[in-house]
Amino acid sequence: MSRKSRRNRTSPERQGPQADKAPKASRTGRRSIFVGAVVAVLLAVLVATLLYKGDRSQSSPGATTTNQDPLASVHSPMLGDAGAKVHIVEFIDPACETCAQFFPLVKQLMAENPNRIRLSIRHVAFHDGSDYVVKLLEASRKQDKYLPTLEALLASQAQWAPHHTVQPDLVLQATAGVGLNIEQLLVDMNSPEVAQRMEQDRNDAVALKVTATPEYFVNGRPMPSFGLQQLQTLVSEALQGAY
Repeated sequence: MSRKSRRNRTSPERQGPQADKAPKASRTGRRSIFVGAVVAVLLAVLVATLLYKGDRSQSSPGATTTNQDPLASVHSPMLGDAGAKVHIVEFIDPACETCAQFFPLVKQLMAENPNRIRLSIRHVAFHDGSDYVVKLLEASRKQDKYLPTLEALLASQAQWAPHHTVQPDLVLQATAGVGLNIEQLLVDMNSPEVAQRMEQDRNDAVALKVTATPEYFVNGRPMPSFGLQQLQTLVSEALQGAY
């Protein structure tokens, strides 16, 4: 007997009433399997969706912090034209010797490209006693004397920060020629506003992994390594791209 005839032949046991029940049972079983498979797929999709949403809520930049961009520095002192398309953000420690050397060089870059470069200054205190100087600088802003105070302090840094250790009494002497109201200055140094600005700069420095000063970012780009040439290259590329 061929295979085809064996498949088409009905066995004696399945003739009669029982022969009609077997196909119905088979169809019911297939339907149950199909429904079960659909339910399983739906459950898998639901679980995957919930996991995806959970990951997104944890990794979304705006979900865990109010400052989405650590370089945002609207609260920071700014030099230059506010509309300049090249933006340098500098993290500076006023007791840092290299910071004192580089500040005039950055100003020279700005002078060579008038109205094209703006500079935002962020404060970080890595040296002993630098917190005091940062407070003084922030407080000087209330008297509109930030830049002359900063330049006076950087120019006389070796006198008030011997061996990179700040001497508060000498700091005040270094600012004598700026014309600050010292009594008001000392009050403002302990204001909540100054404390808030300092905390913001510290937090952003940590977020950007700033571990030494000066540190520069040009239109959001960090220097690949530290050096004047590296900074000049970043600024030159930013100028070419913006103008």
